[in-house]
Amino acid sequence: MEYCFNVYNKMAPTGIVLSLGRMLKVTQTQPVILCIGSDLAIGDSLGPICGTMLLKKKCCDLFIYGTLKKTITAKEIKYMNDFLHETHPNSPVIAIDAAVGDAGDIGLIKIVNNGIRPGLGANKRLGRVGDIGIMGIVAEKSVFNYSLLNLTRLNLVYRMADIISDALADFAAKTSLSEREVAV
Repeated sequence: MEYCFNVYNKMAPTGIVLSLGRMLKVTQTQPVILCIGSDLAIGDSLGPICGTMLLKKKCCDLFIYGTLKKTITAKEIKYMNDFLHETHPNSPVIAIDAAVGDAGDIGLIKIVNNGIRPGLGANKRLGRVGDIGIMGIVAEKSVFNYSLLNLTRLNLVYRMADIISDALADFAAKTSLSEREVAV
């Protein structure tokens, strides 16, 4: 299952919340958010910017890994998978990362229900992470992906991060509210 939302669609945050609700169904625990990326290249900073924005919202009681202050790059993924399954055994993991795609796909936010494979755009062969994947397509796929990620517009990455973090905060608030209603 895959959902796509354009960064300029005003209903994108609502669509992301609904998509997450369909994919995660009813869970007893809040999801864990894994924000993958680096602050060294603008095009790769979507995850850490999302993590930082979520921390600043303070309205959600989510476990968030990966911020601008403490980044989680593709190299740490094999360790993070084990860590997350040991630390949060019953929590679904939502992984967020920047991605490359076709020229017409730049600006799309894709939500997939089988996690993501970070580093794929840089031709790295790493394992899959997360139960749900949120990818922001920030540049066109090419042989020179690394240089393209450095030429990505910060406005696009920031706008995507804002939409994704708003949607995750709304989803967390709705999830914790419905859990409280069930407990009463």
